[in-house]
Amino acid sequence: MGYALLIMEPLGQREARSEEQGRALYERMLEFSADLQRRGVLTLSQSLKSDHGRTRVTAPGRATLVDGPYAEAKEMIGGLFLLTCATREEAVAIARACPAAEWATIEVRELGPCFA
Repeated sequence: MGYALLIMEPLGQREARSEEQGRALYERMLEFSADLQRRGVLTLSQSLKSDHGRTRVTAPGRATLVDGPYAEAKEMIGGLFLLTCATREEAVAIARACPAAEWATIEVRELGPCFA
């Protein structure tokens, strides 16, 4: 089964780190990704840049573009992993082992059709 791990970071957290601290954390995440790849469960991993410069496209009647940051947001998606796991429990165990669990919330979502 496919699962997405969404890394939900508090806003402003990246800016509070030094570049050296950020690079060290990023290296840990790269090592974690490499381990998942060796285990054969990783489909994709990707870090996302800061939320500055992001744009939302909404369609309540007609499409609207809104540039961020957004006042109502308390966190941003900082990255994601797409996994192929035998069970939900395996995906949750991987999320718990992820280094980002030390500084962010990791949301585990099963992949599938949006009507189910």
